Amino acid sequence: MSPRHHLDQATVISFAAGALSPEMAAVAATHIEVCPLCRERLADAERIGGALLGEQQPAATDAARSAYLRGMMQELLAAEPQMQTRVLAARAEAAAKPVDPDALPRPLQPYFGASWRALRWRWMAPGVHMIRAAPRSGDTLILLKIAPGKSMPVHSHQGTELTQILQGAYDDALGHFATGDMADLDNQTEHQPVTAPGVPCVCVAALDAPLRFPGWLARKLQPLVGL
Repeated sequence: MSPRHHLDQATVISFAAGALSPEMAAVAATHIEVCPLCRERLADAERIGGALLGEQQPAATDAARSAYLRGMMQELLAAEPQMQTRVLAARAEAAAKPVDPDALPRPLQPYFGASWRALRWRWMAPGVHMIRAAPRSGDTLILLKIAPGKSMPVHSHQGTELTQILQGAYDDALGHFATGDMADLDNQTEHQPVTAPGVPCVCVAALDAPLRFPGWLARKLQPLVGL
């Protein structure tokens, strides 16, 4: 698996700093587990963050914290060209490991259980099924299974959304998102995912605010699905 869409650098930094909610962290960790590039970025963020943190005074001001995050971002960007060799080696190592096709990704197991076969999907709309995890913070964590060739309503975001593709694929204005890809979206994004032909698209998504739908029908149905 070689994902083409990745976590934003700022999200990697927040993950390394433990600043993501449990729901956001679960989705980010699911991507990191299958993405050698983001694992390398995370390792660099943790290394650089530890070094920079050691330079900070015990009572850091907001300005110092902002400088710390800017420093991490600059160091990570500078380290990008040296990552390719490590990424290729990690991909080869991952390809050699056996995979249990019935096992859910480890970061999701505390929320949804260990087995694909044990999932109990809830009907949400024609061709769309969902499982909502029990909340651990104010954020939402869901599994979605969407039939092939299904167009979702046009929507934007009032906050942040992390979506990891677990099976299948979809297309939208941002590109083609296949198994292993991450959609790291903010409140500037408006899109309409359309699932690819063949197999259902299964993804896990974390949201820190409700979606925004321009269409009146989707807005009417929004309270029923809780998104």
